[in-house]
Amino acid sequence: MVVVPLKGAAVGKSRLQGDEDLVRAIGLDTVEAASAAASVSRVVVVTGDRATAAAAAALPGVEIVTEADPRGLNAAIALGVAAAADAPRAALLGDLPALRPADLDAALRAAASVDRAVAADGDGTGSTLVTARAGVAWASAFGAESFDRHVALGCVPLELPADSRLRHDVDTAAQLAVAQTLGLGPRTTALLPPAG
Repeated sequence: MVVVPLKGAAVGKSRLQGDEDLVRAIGLDTVEAASAAASVSRVVVVTGDRATAAAAAALPGVEIVTEADPRGLNAAIALGVAAAADAPRAALLGDLPALRPADLDAALRAAASVDRAVAADGDGTGSTLVTARAGVAWASAFGAESFDRHVALGCVPLELPADSRLRHDVDTAAQLAVAQTLGLGPRTTALLPPAG
């Protein structure tokens, strides 16, 4: 099971000039890529945003957990993980608009051999994916400079190729431009001028 926390579009990604449609598109493209991964049977989207929830619920294999009282990323993820029962779990941040199912499949295959794993973002200080095997207690520490905190929790760093789209999260316009060169999901693509 993969949990994707999505903030309300009105408050998410303030560094992207407050473009609610763009924030929602980035999140939904991430969710769609996760739901299409061969190794993923369930995607749980945790959000308090009604429009985002409605759009995500229309995607195959996606369940919605409503976040009535947002208390941050880790609390949202814990809410979604609670729906997992005793199964392998992963938390994937919802700001990966260039993600492809194969990128996630490769990371989850690598993570299956350890109790906990973490994927670093592009600069190596943040995290885009955290996993836990069935029977292993869940813990996450997302936020600024989260990679070292996840390692301290016992997460094994995943060796991902430099071109893995799982490493290309988008917090800024510059990061979005880089992700665009890799090929964005359809919703994000539709909202941006052609690259170049």
